[in-house]
Amino acid sequence: MNIQEVSVFIIYLVFMLAVGVWFFFRDKNQTEKGYFLGNRKMGPWVAALSAGASDMSAWVLMGLPTSVYALGLGQVWIAIGLALGYSLSWIYEAPRLRTFSIEANDSITIPQYLTNRFMSDSKALQIISAVVFLVAYTIYSASSIKACGTLFNTVTGLDTTTAMYISAVIVISYTFLGGFSAVSWTDFFQGMLVLAAMLIVPIAAATMLEPGASAAIDTPHYWSLFSSWQDIVSGLGWGLGYFGMPHIIIRFMSLNSQKELRKSAKIGISWTVIILVFAALVGTVGRMFIGFDEAVNSNSLVFVVMTRKIFPAIVSGILLSAVLAAAMSTADSQLLAAASAFASDVYKPVIRGDKAGNKEMLWAGRTVVLVIALVALYIASRPDAGSIMSLVSNAWGVFGAAFGPAIMLSLYWKRFTFAGAACGIFTGAVVDILWLTYMAGTGVYEIIPGFFAGLVVAVLVSLITPKPSKDVEDLFDRALKMAGE
Repeated sequence: MNIQEVSVFIIYLVFMLAVGVWFFFRDKNQTEKGYFLGNRKMGPWVAALSAGASDMSAWVLMGLPTSVYALGLGQVWIAIGLALGYSLSWIYEAPRLRTFSIEANDSITIPQYLTNRFMSDSKALQIISAVVFLVAYTIYSASSIKACGTLFNTVTGLDTTTAMYISAVIVISYTFLGGFSAVSWTDFFQGMLVLAAMLIVPIAAATMLEPGASAAIDTPHYWSLFSSWQDIVSGLGWGLGYFGMPHIIIRFMSLNSQKELRKSAKIGISWTVIILVFAALVGTVGRMFIGFDEAVNSNSLVFVVMTRKIFPAIVSGILLSAVLAAAMSTADSQLLAAASAFASDVYKPVIRGDKAGNKEMLWAGRTVVLVIALVALYIASRPDAGSIMSLVSNAWGVFGAAFGPAIMLSLYWKRFTFAGAACGIFTGAVVDILWLTYMAGTGVYEIIPGFFAGLVVAVLVSLITPKPSKDVEDLFDRALKMAGE
């Protein structure tokens, strides 16, 4: 155990808790909208870096670089797909989603927005969406908690399971206390830390490489960008996930104005592209710097090992806190999005109705945060849980396939119907899961068949069901006008 590294970790964790406590006492009388959406008062820098940090979990510092480290440049297509998808979501989805969610009865969650967009009294779509949320976010949160445990174990020697419990308690605490504002501000600080770490480590390692280091890599086709068509198609397919990733696109809805959204888009896209480029560099430079080590590969530790080899303890402690920051910034957003989906889309409309007041809704959401975190902790601590990257890819696929087509059609097609949205979400999720279960051997990422199956079903069902009412069509037109289109 290195005392200096551990001390930095403790200081960082105390700071994260302090943010949650500060927002709890500042907003003691906050409303449901305040807890789950920050009252739509987020500025461009906080919204942009929060969206990026909630996306770029520990997998971008541990999972993705290790995939490139072990398998070669063919894995870079994941980074390319993500960069394209993220950019397109800010350009084409964010402006309309913000205005449509306001026009749709000031919706504060994605399921609520999809229901209000069609002015429907049916709760079927909200319940289907909430079930997908709870399942996928539990798996996604497990990947973040597992990353925290692996990092703590590497740095402190603490038992991995015990480390997972400590990490979960901290994330639960500031999410439980501060809600969306605490999550967004902690994500902002964590996003800055992740960016600094990703820039510093591969550049420092590259300056220390021996001449001819690249030639020492004897893995066949390691340097081939076009290793297989499956790598290319599956890598690009990752970008589809952004159109339906609730904990990311909810940031679009939280912005204060359309003008700030445009500024936020530039910040967010720039940050994400830089992070993804340097994540790939960590993998390739790491392979040359430390050679292939199965322990590094199996535990996704290429970034961690490089950092500890290059820098003195106090510096490595700060840089390794970026991994912790990445894991926590995603876990907190996932927990909050799942809690908002259950509290606003199931507990209030289905279980309690108009009897549920603001205070009751806040505590219902906080209870769900606790329950999901405990289940995610159980999954992460199981020896057969899978790698950090595999857990992320599973949850990412379900979200993108289920919600991506429905949300984009709701923003761009006036003829889209409630039945089309419900059937599309259900089909996308089911096809994604079935492909993962029975067709994984094809090498094609399950989000691709899931996304397009959901899209086709959503369109077909919309065409064979009655067209939306005039009120729904008027809502569509008002939202477009508000977006300046």
